[in-house]
Amino acid sequence: MEKIKLKVRDLEMEYDGKRALDKVSFNVQDGEFLSILGPSGCGKTTILRILIGLLKPTGGTVTKDGIDITDISPAGRGMGIVFQNYALFENMTVLENVEYALKIRKENKANEARQAVREKALALIQQMDLTEHIDKKPAMLSGGQQQRVAIARTLIMNPDIIMFDEPMSALDVATRLSLRKEIKRIQAEFKTTMIYITHDQEEAFAMSDRIMVMKEAHLVQIDTPQNIISNPANDYVKDFVLSNLQAKIDSLLKYVKV
Repeated sequence: MEKIKLKVRDLEMEYDGKRALDKVSFNVQDGEFLSILGPSGCGKTTILRILIGLLKPTGGTVTKDGIDITDISPAGRGMGIVFQNYALFENMTVLENVEYALKIRKENKANEARQAVREKALALIQQMDLTEHIDKKPAMLSGGQQQRVAIARTLIMNPDIIMFDEPMSALDVATRLSLRKEIKRIQAEFKTTMIYITHDQEEAFAMSDRIMVMKEAHLVQIDTPQNIISNPANDYVKDFVLSNLQAKIDSLLKYVKV
């Protein structure tokens, strides 16, 4: 029987009287890759920020491993987040960026603990194929390399859930394809639950165990990619998801042929 990692119930959010989420409920299974797919302004990033603890919802609850975390601080949630803009420290090297969050913890101030942090950071940098860039600062790296640093920096904290906020929207096609494989490899190797925010239909269908389709503050359909294709919930899913998916695939095939 599958274990429920996250249980979200009747999530509501309002900004200046405008409803951003309207009683959204869903579960996330342990070890699952769930994409939240929808156009700009549909509420998908609001969901992510509530789950990670950066926003307090107007209503509803978030439960993780059976514990209500709705009012718990981000640091106490055991989650990591990878942002679209990488959010790296520009004055730090790759190594310094990756080890920073662990290094500054009070319990890691002793020399022995600091060495353990350094070894863990070096291992992750190697896993992310960044060893030759270890002493470089972010400005010297490509977008894909910076995103790999951001992922390594998140992994060093051992989160059991990793959130991705449109992490590939600024990358070229070749880099996106490579990074997709990297993220799926990480999921398999670390057995991490992943929640992935995207507006890109092809990306969601290529990576996800299940896809959650959003429209104007509402959850329209949540199911496997295969079931969404064979049984779209309504005309919106047909038009926004399936029609656009075909266009994305056609564009990608054109790129591959070139």
